[in-house]
Amino acid sequence: MRPPQATGGGGEEKSARRARRRAGIWRHLPRALVGLYPPFLGAGISVRADADLSVVESRLKWRWWNRNYVGTHFGGSIYAMTDPFYMVMLIERLGAGFTVWLAEASIRYVKPGRGSLRARFELSAEQIADIAARAAEHGRVHVELPVSVVDEQGECVAEVRQRLSVRAKGASGRFVRSNPAGAGKPAAAAPEQGRREQVGG
Repeated sequence: MRPPQATGGGGEEKSARRARRRAGIWRHLPRALVGLYPPFLGAGISVRADADLSVVESRLKWRWWNRNYVGTHFGGSIYAMTDPFYMVMLIERLGAGFTVWLAEASIRYVKPGRGSLRARFELSAEQIADIAARAAEHGRVHVELPVSVVDEQGECVAEVRQRLSVRAKGASGRFVRSNPAGAGKPAAAAPEQGRREQVGG
């Protein structure tokens, strides 16, 4: 006969282990795999991130193979350089007690993109605490976050707005719209500050 297995708390322990593995994988991805991720590699996208993922900056390089029919940056590449980062930042910084996914996104192309483009994503500790508190209180919230893609002169090329769903695990109820402090209007990317880890490219 097989010995009886312990019960109680196993699900929470497994979730915690999965969260630790996911965090460990993300910390190693910048050096090992992000630069080789096919959508980024083909488009010429590189990524830099602070160690705590409070700031992420993506860059779209100017190459002959990633231009469109009229000789400017392909619109799909401009969106690709903004696509996953807010979601990843929220998943990692909120922790295993929350589920996050990108529910909706829109992009407005302001001017043709040429040269190197960049987008800067920032989530302060205050924003993270606000989102976590709202999700814990209401069960689930929608968070709207903007980001601007700018060229080498700092001029806006595209404005992206993402709507992310954040749910406290085990919670139920209606979604509540959340607009955390500092997420009102799209802001042009700021110059690089502090020490960052080069990822890809």
